[in-house]
Amino acid sequence: MALQESPFPNCLVAGLHAVGWAFILPCFWSLDHLVAVCKSTTLEREQRLEKECYLHPLKVFFGFILFLILFLVTAPLALLGFMLWAPLQAFRRPFRYHRETPSSPETETHRGFELVGKAAFGFATANLCLLPDSLARFNNLAHTQHRATTIGQRIVHGVCRPHIRIFVDSPSSCGTLSPSGSIFPTGNSSTYGATDRQAQETVNPHSDSNEGQAPIPKSNSNVVSVPCDDTEEPSSESPSPLLNSNQNHNQQERAGHRSAPRALLSQGLRQQDDVPWEVSALFPANLDILCLEEVFDKRAAKKLTQALSPMFGHILYDVGVYACQPPCRCSSFKFFNSGLFLASRFPVLEAQYHCFPNSRGEDALAAKGLLSTKLLIGQNKNQKNVVGYMNCTHLHAPEGEGEIRCEQLNMVTKWIGDFQAANRDPDEEVVFDVLCGDFNFDNCSPDDTLEQNHCLFKEYRDPCRAGPGKEKPWVIGTLLEQPTMYEDDINTSENLQRTLESEEVRKHYISPPVPAEGLPLVYPEPGQPWIGRRIDYILFRENSISRQCRTEIEEVTFITQLAGLTDHIPVGLRLNVMMDSDLADE
Repeated sequence: MALQESPFPNCLVAGLHAVGWAFILPCFWSLDHLVAVCKSTTLEREQRLEKECYLHPLKVFFGFILFLILFLVTAPLALLGFMLWAPLQAFRRPFRYHRETPSSPETETHRGFELVGKAAFGFATANLCLLPDSLARFNNLAHTQHRATTIGQRIVHGVCRPHIRIFVDSPSSCGTLSPSGSIFPTGNSSTYGATDRQAQETVNPHSDSNEGQAPIPKSNSNVVSVPCDDTEEPSSESPSPLLNSNQNHNQQERAGHRSAPRALLSQGLRQQDDVPWEVSALFPANLDILCLEEVFDKRAAKKLTQALSPMFGHILYDVGVYACQPPCRCSSFKFFNSGLFLASRFPVLEAQYHCFPNSRGEDALAAKGLLSTKLLIGQNKNQKNVVGYMNCTHLHAPEGEGEIRCEQLNMVTKWIGDFQAANRDPDEEVVFDVLCGDFNFDNCSPDDTLEQNHCLFKEYRDPCRAGPGKEKPWVIGTLLEQPTMYEDDINTSENLQRTLESEEVRKHYISPPVPAEGLPLVYPEPGQPWIGRRIDYILFRENSISRQCRTEIEEVTFITQLAGLTDHIPVGLRLNVMMDSDLADE
């Protein structure tokens, strides 16, 4: 059964909720601007110095007075709206579901298993810091509404580009280059800037009514093969017209998995420890599922949904609970939702949200938790439904409170198990089980030792992890130092890409490990690379998928396309899933 789009059981409750929020919004808007006018980002301060603008104190003074008056005038109306809005939260389902009507049923399914028993799936996660503008400024970010639109447009521009794969066969090496690292130009890559210093964007950011509505080119995959004498010839079969864009790539790779060519490693895709990886200036082409964190602002979530919906037909947003949760407990009042946001090409069959009950301090103001979903991928050769499980979370943030995060990891493990047990159908084939999000701890800080040894990592595989407290040598941290976000080395996607690829340069911009209390930090160890804090994870589990399925990592990606728009570096993962036809027939 398809999910209901509205979070409310009927139109009456939805209407009353809309009226209550309409009364609250003017007061909320005034308070947001009241704080924002007093807090500048480093970019705004630099721009004022360059323009020699000395009127800013007057702007702050009169702006503060104006917004204070508006706040006081609208406060009584907001109180009335709050008395109507708060009780209705007990009737609200903890997410909104947006569904685009597909142009054809085939666009919502993956035909790989039905035709060849093999498919590839692309996942990505990113923390966007889409808080109300006043709060985002404390993270050195501003203009939340514009950032939401721009982020959505950039993701779409990266995802919808042609998926070019290059097979290079030579006597010394054979392999595949990913699109962003290929010898072909990606086109318009220099236009993906984030600050006023950069090139003008290819999209029009000034019209809210048309945001995200530009024509979206249809994704496709192109394969360029360069054969050699001692390797297999690429398949000459023409892909079936029923195949979607992912499957063109799948059929071309039937000859087997190939590693990255040594002669072209410097072009982009690299391979170490049997894991192909790259630093990409664009989001991976043919991305299937996107999980986002800190999409707290409701208006920003709608703009992001509008921008992403042409490429992702199924979106869960405004995930979480508000007001007193559970009801009648004023000590756990939630001002913000969970900030979780899931965009998928595949239909959502089931979805469930859980709120962490042990949040503390400022984190307790938001309904952080876990979003679990079951997605319909398509059908296999035996006409059985093929499904996948996607889980997204955002853990407790403050440093030095690992016990709280470990408790939340315990809850995550239990909630995922309960969700899958309740929604698993023995006649279905499960092809992936992925957990991603902002875990707010890394695998190199002595302060995070407790979380690094959690049993979750025995269940789920982390492609970037060599062991507790030890990263693989090619890994790159994902948390940027906020004061440096607009410096020339990292203020564009291309500059950030070059910076991350240089160990000596990136250490100035990636957050360093957190030392244990009372102990000096020695990092890195002799002979080890400098990595920095990686707090954004994509994990996958193999013991919970169907026994006839085999999984291999096609690529791990560190993405720089959102440079200047967030203080996190998005992470991508592409999995190949092969189905053993003999076992599938049993």
